[in-house]
This record gives sequence, C-alpha cells and structure tokens, in this order.
Amino acid sequence: MNAFAEAMAALVADPNLGSEAVYRQGGDGAPIAVRLLRSSPDRVADAFGTEFLSATDILSVAIATLPDIASGDSFAIGPDLLTVTHAERDASGTAWRVLCQR
Repeated sequence: MNAFAEAMAALVADPNLGSEAVYRQGGDGAPIAVRLLRSSPDRVADAFGTEFLSATDILSVAIATLPDIASGDSFAIGPDLLTVTHAERDASGTAWRVLCQR
C-alpha cells in the first residue's frame, strides 16, 4: 500500500469525513457496502443567457474497494440514490472520482 492509498483509507475511515454507502453495479446488481468521501458542491451553469444553480455530487472511492465503476452504476447514501454519470481514476491510481446525478 502506498502513501496515497493509506491516506485514502484514513480519510474514509474518519467518521467526520467518510460515509457509508451501498454500491450496485448497473444500478440493480448485488449490493456492496463501501465507505467513501462525498462532496456536494453547487455549480453555477449558464443556459441561453440565464444562470442557474445545479446541485452536484462527487464521490471519492478507493480503487482497492471497487476496481471498476461505470456509468449507470448507483450508490445509495442514506435516503439519496446517486447514479454514476462519469468515473475517472486519480493521477496516483488510488481513488475514483465519481460524478453522480440524484
């Protein structure tokens, strides 16, 4: 395990930062319990000259926990069901950066 993987493990284990989630491949696969980091920044977008505020959900998931994540997969975090729209590996190959829609 490298330093980045150790740091990721420590962050998701922290009860103030990490969240419990249930992952399902394809949205309806077998449930897998995981811990992850969740960020929900609001994003300002522009459409036809009108700005609007859009809620986004970005998850950080250890690659060691889930070696493959694809569009259409889902995460249930508490009452929220998030569907994966895009997943990419970080530069160190330690974690997924997962963009989701509610």
